[in-house]
Amino acid sequence: MSAGWIAAHARGIVLSFHVQPNAPRTEVQGEHGGALKLRLAAPPVDGKANEALVRWVAERLDVARSAVELIAGEKDRRKRVLVKTALGVAAIEAALTPSAR
Repeated sequence: MSAGWIAAHARGIVLSFHVQPNAPRTEVQGEHGGALKLRLAAPPVDGKANEALVRWVAERLDVARSAVELIAGEKDRRKRVLVKTALGVAAIEAALTPSAR
């Protein structure tokens, strides 16, 4: 059974995040209200936190930056990201959660 923050989509996988910008370092804090809580070491100005989120997801899943798209929450802490990939839900969940480290 997969977590509530990850869902299959016709174009890939959709991930839901609760983002806390301006953290000392980027790290997963666990689940928070149906989303994966992520502390980001980027400020919430000029799209820097959004870019950091997209870059972090791409790096963790080992996919191209262009395969990761912010689809909701541009100016909100709650964000939805579409990952265009053939990876399954279980593989993505394992790559993004703290227990995968």
